[in-house]
Amino acid sequence: MPVKSSEEVTPVVEEYLECIYRLQEKEGVARTSSIVKSLRVAPGTVTNTVEKLEEEGLVTHVSYRGVKLTEKGRRIALQVVRRHRLSERLLVDILKMDWERVHETACRLEHSLTDEVVKHLEKALNYPRTCPHGNPVPNEQGKVFEEETQPLSELAEGELGVIVKVVEEKPELLISLKKHGLVPGAVVRVLKSVSDERVGFEVDGEKGVLSLSLASLIRVKGVEQ
Repeated sequence: MPVKSSEEVTPVVEEYLECIYRLQEKEGVARTSSIVKSLRVAPGTVTNTVEKLEEEGLVTHVSYRGVKLTEKGRRIALQVVRRHRLSERLLVDILKMDWERVHETACRLEHSLTDEVVKHLEKALNYPRTCPHGNPVPNEQGKVFEEETQPLSELAEGELGVIVKVVEEKPELLISLKKHGLVPGAVVRVLKSVSDERVGFEVDGEKGVLSLSLASLIRVKGVEQ
């Protein structure tokens, strides 16, 4: 059975749950400081909202360890993520917007789409499995089908990897990655480390250098050589 719509949940609550879900994907837990940074709101506002989310059974919060979604919170978050990633596909595939410009617009669209509109949108887009950045689109039942990947930063010198997804959607980052050909589907080879903090790479014969922190945001799957 499909997950029930979160139509009684406010856009603010949806934003928080989606933010916590994304941080859990990347870091395993959502620290309050990370939520503040992601949502660009005051620490006191985050503290108060997280307390309300905990009272509603949507998250659990352990001091000094961070915030995690409950099963109830995760179900709602996945529906928001589903609407967001389908919105991004609409903007890129149909409206031909650049991939670095769609995140903020999708953030606004995701709160206004009804379940019926989402069904028609998914069909019109031919049931995409991922957003333009390679992140999986949860299905109607809230299931997520993730490919097994590893950060590009963990590949050894000379190893090849196919880029599956980019887990950060800041415009300046996406512009830089696209400029260097570091997009989902591209085959990248890791070259000799430039330093302890930077690593060389090669895509389609073009060479470049990435910081390890940036390389960790690019998830790849191995390629047999």
